[in-house]
Amino acid sequence: MLLDDLAPRTIVLADKAYDSNAIRDLIERQGAVPNIPSKANRRWKSCFSKTLYKGRNAVERMFCRLKDYRRIATRYDKLATNFLGAIYLAAAVTWWL
Repeated sequence: MLLDDLAPRTIVLADKAYDSNAIRDLIERQGAVPNIPSKANRRWKSCFSKTLYKGRNAVERMFCRLKDYRRIATRYDKLATNFLGAIYLAAAVTWWL
């Protein structure tokens, strides 16, 4: 799983879908810090930094821009190196425009 091998003092940015006690405990047991906004129906509200959360939003918007390219969204390439090359090309075109 992605959250199994976290380095100590890592800040984990996630959206409200990951706001559960089990995920928060898993992150904190490894010495990392969760920065997850609380769900609206949660009784206990956790500490949350909006400034750090903006960085997660920027990364998510970049992935959405990359998915506009059909070749990347459907993963036409069979080899990982070709797929990575297509991502590099799409990212360069997206950044340039």
